[in-house]
Amino acid sequence: MIKDRGFFLSFLIMLLSLFIISTSLYAEEKEIKIGVLYPLSGAAATIGRDLQRAAELTAEIINNKTPGVDIPMAQWGGIPNLGGAKIKLIFVDHRGEPDRGADLAKRLILDDKVVGLMGAYHSSVTKTVSAVAERYGIPMINDSSTSPELTKRGLKWFWRTTPHDDYFNKDLFELLKGLTEGKVKGVKAVPKSQIKNLAYACENTEWGSNVAKSLEAYAKEYGFNIVKGILYTANSPDLTSEAKTLTTAKPDAMLFASYLSDSLLMIRTLKSMKASPRFFWGQDAGFEMADFTKTLGTDTNGVLTRTVFIAKIANVKKVAGQVNALYKKKYGDDLTGATARSIVGVQAWAYVLNKAGSIDRKAIQKACNEINIPANELVMPWAGVKFDATGQNILGRGLIGQYQKTKEGKIDLEIIYPFDLATANMIYPFPGWK
Repeated sequence: MIKDRGFFLSFLIMLLSLFIISTSLYAEEKEIKIGVLYPLSGAAATIGRDLQRAAELTAEIINNKTPGVDIPMAQWGGIPNLGGAKIKLIFVDHRGEPDRGADLAKRLILDDKVVGLMGAYHSSVTKTVSAVAERYGIPMINDSSTSPELTKRGLKWFWRTTPHDDYFNKDLFELLKGLTEGKVKGVKAVPKSQIKNLAYACENTEWGSNVAKSLEAYAKEYGFNIVKGILYTANSPDLTSEAKTLTTAKPDAMLFASYLSDSLLMIRTLKSMKASPRFFWGQDAGFEMADFTKTLGTDTNGVLTRTVFIAKIANVKKVAGQVNALYKKKYGDDLTGATARSIVGVQAWAYVLNKAGSIDRKAIQKACNEINIPANELVMPWAGVKFDATGQNILGRGLIGQYQKTKEGKIDLEIIYPFDLATANMIYPFPGWK
């Protein structure tokens, strides 16, 4: 009898242990942790905050059934093929420092036990973080870094949803070419001699340096002259020397790759010098943030920026307007190219996890290599998300917008390129500053 009782107690203990283990596994399955690395302090804190907001909003849409958003993801209520598991984003602040980013990535992998990584905005930080992900065999989806070199390293655990700078710089030269061919809305064909001489100023980081190389290559390909090229120290307290060098070169077009503080300082400095190029273009980053126009106001009139999202995409893509409305209601600003890319990054993670039906690394890797998100399920004006052998999304496209002053004295960002999506006549030549 005592022997039977002992056997019975052992059996109960075994059942209880199995229950505890299964309950623990079930709890883990219901929460999928993704580590997200953004600059939440330092010079790029403003954009880091906006990226975080966009990512959080997207996770909310995925985790909770969201009426009024016409994409399947908004009706999931979690990841369907993982039993409704919720995405939990763990944000860390890399401050724009590559070494810190690498350390944080290691911590997220070893201590927080994340399933994968996302980030990191700065290409220089993404470079070090992705190296850590590769070392540990952890999937990383990059939403917003645009240095072309990032997908040329033969990595097996790195995928990028956004187009890179070679795409965007080609768009720039297609716009310049279109000006000479009369393709730009509201502008008669411009003699090439009026816009042939170009000058650029790019920050001397991983991102800016590669933008400069790409601009040089495309200028040669399209038959334009680079009369001056400058690589300056990022987050400079003074850009007087650089601005003077640009104006002295008397280019027809001025081109920039700068984050927010530098873009604001450069425009203020050029305004004080009464610079008067015919064409003024910024390579996204600081030139497309909400604080760019909030700070400079009508001094942005006529400035062009490359981007991947402009709020007026809602005129031709309903879901873009729906998600933008949610973001604006919650945070007061329209989505920008950067924040919309953050949305697609989280969305890509959701679709990959659902396709994998597992949190196993190899299953996620396989899903990333096979994923094909259709165009109608994205806020972006892209053909979809599909990665090539290098991990680069081959279905993305860029936009070029222009800040234009309205009759009410406000500033709107209008689509200028691609020509078939143009929402307004282009202001040409650049009106300069009074």
